[in-house]
Amino acid sequence: MMKVKNIATLSFSVLFLGLNAVIGQEGKSMHASRSEVIQPIVKSEFRATSCPQRIEGGGAQMLNGYQVFPGAKDGNRQVDPQIAVGGGYVLHGTNKGLVIYDKEGNYIDGASQNCFNKGIDPKMFFDPHNNVFGFDLWNPWDKEKKKPVNIAVSKSDNPTKEWFVYPVPAPNGRDGGGIGFSKKWIGYSFPGGEERTFVLKTKEAKKGKEATVYHFKGSLGHPVFTQDKTNDLYFFKIDRDRFIITKVTDGKNGEPVAEVVSAKAHNLGRIQYPPKSPQKNTDQVTASGDRNPKNLVLQNDCIWFSHAINHNGRAAVQWHQVKLDGTIVQTGLIASPETSYIQTTIAVNKNNDVVIGFQETNENMYISPRFAYRYSNDPLGSIREIISAGEGKGATDGVSWGDYSGSVIDGDNLKDLWTIQSITNEEGRGETVIVKVPFE
Repeated sequence: MMKVKNIATLSFSVLFLGLNAVIGQEGKSMHASRSEVIQPIVKSEFRATSCPQRIEGGGAQMLNGYQVFPGAKDGNRQVDPQIAVGGGYVLHGTNKGLVIYDKEGNYIDGASQNCFNKGIDPKMFFDPHNNVFGFDLWNPWDKEKKKPVNIAVSKSDNPTKEWFVYPVPAPNGRDGGGIGFSKKWIGYSFPGGEERTFVLKTKEAKKGKEATVYHFKGSLGHPVFTQDKTNDLYFFKIDRDRFIITKVTDGKNGEPVAEVVSAKAHNLGRIQYPPKSPQKNTDQVTASGDRNPKNLVLQNDCIWFSHAINHNGRAAVQWHQVKLDGTIVQTGLIASPETSYIQTTIAVNKNNDVVIGFQETNENMYISPRFAYRYSNDPLGSIREIISAGEGKGATDGVSWGDYSGSVIDGDNLKDLWTIQSITNEEGRGETVIVKVPFE
């Protein structure tokens, strides 16, 4: 039985405890440690004739009242699915490459990530302020051993046309980075090395000219999809008992400065990492996700995110709305003693309507895609029913199971929300389903 907890508005005092040598107390600021100019790789089209076409998915149907269509089916134990929606298109990424559909689920084109200077684990966005798509590809195998993070930006809202790829060296980087945007900036944070965050200006990147990249020491946190019309780019991290909110803003000389906006105690009782989750017909458990959120949204002066946590020995989904001063507006819990909810992301529209995407698995079922939604005027902390977007058909043969799901706003109308979730096929391998959740 699903349990939905309502948690009222909370307010906490600021803790002035040191976070680390990089950034710690509220009000502290930090300048970029250095800058470098990156020349783009110019692609005159999404897929040149020399790049083999990648044909995956497409073909929408109605399921439980929602438009659903398959995405890539190229996973082994995992597929790491992502989407971005705008310009009439759905851009889809997995570990093996990129695919474009129209918003009716019709396949348009596809290409390997090798066509974008190689790399793995694309995380993507559609920026409605500048009407461009963007994604990253981290390449740890380049011959020069620069390990570039390839930041790819489309020239327009048509992803089939020109793209510009900025290979930013990250020689000490490791897999697991995150990307975000604001009206002015694109930001990326990743584990490994002394400098673990960089930003560049979208205005420069979308022109396909050289772009100045600014590096910051340490990690500012996970970059946020800054949907509000602000130049400032926000970053968020969970540091033990605190939420740390940082923004990159314009300094006096026009270069970016990082400022800690809030460092407040969250006082949440449930924030431990989730346990691994069971599957049907096997003793092999599967990864459940991360306590640290994989996507965050700034909408109407609040940061929204969901994450997987431990609830009474089961993986559960917890989600939050947090003001920029660190005050929690609402928290919700999707949990059950009889099943596990894993690999979650959140999407929020301009009216504060919400979709929470995740997957479900337990001793009597295989990994299956799910989502829940709420309207802005629903009771705080509540969701409506959990909706199935398909049923898994086999058990995975290893712990690793997709580090991500994806949930995003429709960049064209800023109302409809979309989610992509993984599903197991008969062999227990990762496939994907893409769901449109319309709002008035």
